[in-house]
Amino acid sequence: MSVARAVLGATFIFTGFLHFKKPRMYEAIMPAYLPAHRELVYASGVAELAGGAGVLHPKTRKAAGWWLIATLVGVFPANVEMALHPERFKKIPKPLLYVRLPLQGAMIALVWKTAAR
Repeated sequence: MSVARAVLGATFIFTGFLHFKKPRMYEAIMPAYLPAHRELVYASGVAELAGGAGVLHPKTRKAAGWWLIATLVGVFPANVEMALHPERFKKIPKPLLYVRLPLQGAMIALVWKTAAR
């Protein structure tokens, strides 16, 4: 296993765990139009945990990579929500709220290169 894949897996396992440890942090960035914020936070946490663990095993690496790409696309509206409503996120410098948008694309590319292809 490559170091990059190990780091990728560990990162998603860690962030997935954070969805359960600090769910309010993730609920705060959920768009208002989505229902069941807590449940969606937990579901995305499970998705990140499963994808992170999956990329660590050679037999599940590719499927888990695509799973993580789908997860990243699925959580993108939260990044848009933050960029559109910076007044709600005063602790985060405004430029970082906007930088998150293209970084999501870079993260998708990284997952694809590291695990999905």
